[in-house]
Amino acid sequence: MRSVPKARQGSRSSNASSLSRRTLLTGAGALAAGAMAGFGIRPLWANPISLSDGEVQVFSDGNLGLPMNFILPEQTEAEIAALMEPHGLSTTMLTPDCNVTLLRRGDRIALFDVGSGSNFQPTAGELLSGLEEAGVDPSDITDVIFTHAHPDHLWGVLDEFDDPVFSEARYLVPQAEWDYWMADDTLANMPEERKSFVVGAQSRFEAISDQVEMINPGQEVFPGVEALDTSGHTPGHTSYMIHDGSESLLVLGDAISNAVISFERPEWHSGSDQDREKGAQTRKSLLDRLANDQSRIIGYHLPNPGIGRAERDGTAYRFVAES
Repeated sequence: MRSVPKARQGSRSSNASSLSRRTLLTGAGALAAGAMAGFGIRPLWANPISLSDGEVQVFSDGNLGLPMNFILPEQTEAEIAALMEPHGLSTTMLTPDCNVTLLRRGDRIALFDVGSGSNFQPTAGELLSGLEEAGVDPSDITDVIFTHAHPDHLWGVLDEFDDPVFSEARYLVPQAEWDYWMADDTLANMPEERKSFVVGAQSRFEAISDQVEMINPGQEVFPGVEALDTSGHTPGHTSYMIHDGSESLLVLGDAISNAVISFERPEWHSGSDQDREKGAQTRKSLLDRLANDQSRIIGYHLPNPGIGRAERDGTAYRFVAES
């Protein structure tokens, strides 16, 4: 594994350059099934949440189309139907929203993840439209804080000319996440259907390397924002607790990713988790903590705008959304 203590320079790897944009999109094809149809209209941005010294606002990057057999590869059709049908939800396809969190404090503006841009799924990539509509220029963003490097969280960092969209920002990347995606053997060891994820992560990390700062769990990465280890979905997946006096709000990323499956069956393995067992352990321990302390949460893939709380429901949990 390559040691990259901070930002690094250099040309893109031969593996990255040998795969075209078409190859990247083809590799994501299994995830894009059904996406062309579209799944309703959502607002591009939500009303801000006031803090004592700033505000939080959620922007939509659109939605994804994910086959259920990708998300729940180990469950039977009967088990899936028993869980989803009482909620009136599809048993064959998920269409999760993509909620990008913006935090204003003082003269700094942070984005937590940047959406997928235009090269992942056709129903996603709306972030810049929402920012423009709300009067936020990409050059206003001072900090971009990544939860992890999956396409729908990272690929929107570059524009159509492969230049950084948020040109004035510093990019905060969990060290373990960078080390994993940039390792020499990650591409070779990745299943064929996800090799595009590696190529996409490597090319984007290299493009922003001059502006990258590495972070670790327990660190204050932005005024009043603490990084939390929520690995399992990816090796360096990190969530962020926004402290506001005696209150707190956790930007989850994908540590808890579905308002029904993750809450009612947190022990079920998810096909989207790179370490399925650790992903389940992280969900269970995180839900237990959130139900105890009643921190507000923003889930990247919870129903737009993804804001609410976790409550206990017998031996499981439920998501209580805020309007």
